Amino acid sequence: MSAEPAGAPGVEASDPMKVVHTRRYLVLLIMVAILGVPISAAAFGFLALVHELQLLTYQDLPRALGFEGTPSWWPVPLLAVAGLLTGLTIRHLPGLGGHRPAEGMAHSGPPAASELPGIALAALASLGLGAVLGPEAPLIALGGGLAVYAVRLVRPGIEPGGRAMVAAAGSFAAVSALLGSPLLGAFLLMEASGLAGVMLGVVLVPGLLASGIGSLVFIGLGSWTGLGTYSLKLPHVPHAPQPTLAEFGWAVALGLAAALAGTGIRRLSLFLQERVERRTVVATTVMGVIVGVLALLYAESTGEGASEVLYSGQDALGGLLSDDAAYSAGTLLVLIACKALAYCASLSSFRGGPIFPSMFLGAAGGLALSHLPGLNATSGFAMGIGAMCVAMLKLPMTSVLLATLLLGSQGITVMPLVIVSVVVSYVLVLRLERPVAARHTAPR
Repeated sequence: MSAEPAGAPGVEASDPMKVVHTRRYLVLLIMVAILGVPISAAAFGFLALVHELQLLTYQDLPRALGFEGTPSWWPVPLLAVAGLLTGLTIRHLPGLGGHRPAEGMAHSGPPAASELPGIALAALASLGLGAVLGPEAPLIALGGGLAVYAVRLVRPGIEPGGRAMVAAAGSFAAVSALLGSPLLGAFLLMEASGLAGVMLGVVLVPGLLASGIGSLVFIGLGSWTGLGTYSLKLPHVPHAPQPTLAEFGWAVALGLAAALAGTGIRRLSLFLQERVERRTVVATTVMGVIVGVLALLYAESTGEGASEVLYSGQDALGGLLSDDAAYSAGTLLVLIACKALAYCASLSSFRGGPIFPSMFLGAAGGLALSHLPGLNATSGFAMGIGAMCVAMLKLPMTSVLLATLLLGSQGITVMPLVIVSVVVSYVLVLRLERPVAARHTAPR
């Protein structure tokens, strides 16, 4: 019997590497390499459109209406419109606007072609108008769905195993440069999709190929258009001294705090999600107003910009670390409270990804604790990111890499601290969520 692509019927579990030596696998790699270019270009265009929508709605539109700057109350009507548009998309278009972000980085396979417009529109309305979510989940869905759709046009009879590998490669290509490294995107998808065991290398190679090509496309388009690559990066990272015994103690404390905070955010967002779905359009609009009001409260109480509460937080991470001295502990605590509640409201109703807001919250928490003795800002920043990411995503490898690769050379120094905080947070989250897992995974 001839071997088939991974996951297809007929592949012998005792010798899965036979797949690599087949002609079909070679054809699949060539197909993935070709598809990686247009899918990466589409992902770049999607991110560029989100960025332009954010500038248009939050900066250009207020000025066009005669305001000297963006009024602190501006997010309230802006998010109300976002909620209305997202709710209408979820209610009336196929696919419910994509996966529910309150349920984490759940992997349910590529969406059907008919669902792609709804996913794109819901994400644009959510991300472009200020919902506290990131673009990674829509990109994964759109990349996988576009890849499968394109392959079906060429090979309508492609088997399920090959289709799954093409979908995974499309997702790899779409998020290749978003997290700052194609390798980091690969780890995210590997953990989120549950790839493991002896088939890991067979399935991962097409994805890595698409990811590398996608990263090159992002770099090329960013240089050609002058728009940048929309990759996660920090412009300036303060020096981190060698870890101390006190900082290992802080790593444990940060892990415990992040696990409690992350579990609280997840439970509240799931609680709200159940109620939002009873009246999707009205409830999503109300959640948008709540996010806007929280941004207004932060701006009025601290004198800082309301945009720090809005959006994913990806672009604000660099300033949060480099301008740490400009934020008092009180301001950081208010920011954490408002951002966390806005995150809950966004998770429960809007469409996007959970990664970047969790990174921002963890970073702000670590910086707030660095005002206390025994913890420097860079170490607190990194440990907070890792601990909060694993609390929200339950992907420990990805969480460690997110927190350390982001810091460049300083990431090597703080990596032992990050690992401790991630492990503590991960273990506690698993213990805290076990009693409620059955309730939230029951089919609706």
